[in-house]
Amino acid sequence: MPAGSDRKRERQYEHIKEDAQKRGASTGRAKEIAARTVNKERARSGESKSVGRTSTQDRKSAPQRGGQHSHGGPQGPTRDQLYNEARQRGIEGRSHMNKEQLAKALGR
Repeated sequence: MPAGSDRKRERQYEHIKEDAQKRGASTGRAKEIAARTVNKERARSGESKSVGRTSTQDRKSAPQRGGQHSHGGPQGPTRDQLYNEARQRGIEGRSHMNKEQLAKALGR
């Protein structure tokens, strides 16, 4: 349980940990998920002393963001993400393009 938490956060931690274990996460991973979630909620509500930038500046929770922070690594965005960007920009022939062609058409 994260240090400096109240009873509400302790209950929240236990609930998240149990749910993660039911979904098949190991005990250690379930504890990590629960601690990170509770700490983020504490930061958003002003209950923690130190706060990370993304804890308070994200406008939406992870499920609501829909992977906007995802795929920034070496493989880059997914084909679907590139396709959606091409659709927004009105690039012709996008439905027949593969990932590499979409990236080239978008100037990446």
